[in-house]
Amino acid sequence: MRPGGRGGALQGVTMLTGALAFFATVLMGFSAQQPAGGTTAGWEAWKYLLGNWVGEGSGQPGQGTGGFSFRVELQGKILVRTNRADYPASKDRPAFSHEDLMVIYREAEGSPTRAIYFDNAGHVIQYAASASEDGTAWVFLSDPAPSGPRYRLTYTKGTDGALGIKFEIAPPGHPDSFSPYIEAKARRQAEP
Repeated sequence: MRPGGRGGALQGVTMLTGALAFFATVLMGFSAQQPAGGTTAGWEAWKYLLGNWVGEGSGQPGQGTGGFSFRVELQGKILVRTNRADYPASKDRPAFSHEDLMVIYREAEGSPTRAIYFDNAGHVIQYAASASEDGTAWVFLSDPAPSGPRYRLTYTKGTDGALGIKFEIAPPGHPDSFSPYIEAKARRQAEP
């Protein structure tokens, strides 16, 4: 048979199939070595937060509904929290949604835990993050700024399995005079 004929085409398909099978095997072997999401080593005091949460809350923006998740990423190097809250229309404003992303990290082994927060309103907030040794409270405290507000986000493990959430704001010039802005409860979402 001449090149380019039926036999050559069949040989080309066979070589292509073999190459694809080889690459698929290599990729499957590589992905099998990489843990999905990552390990929780170093995040023991944060383990309770991991997973998907749903809840309802109240506060300045009004009654809202939504949910959030905490997950380990980058093979255990960071925790990522994603959040969405939906607020119905009121007589003063239309309905709106709030979405945010927070990355919790350590710059080096043994260094303090930090977090950086981004939201769909354009806010970027740097936090010092801490977890209680008994794994029942987690606090995110923003860095003080001389001319801006200061923020504190606190999660508290409830005795009923709920997670208490409090977001507080301190006015400019008074970095430790926090007032509640949003208080809510969340429950772990059942796995599908």
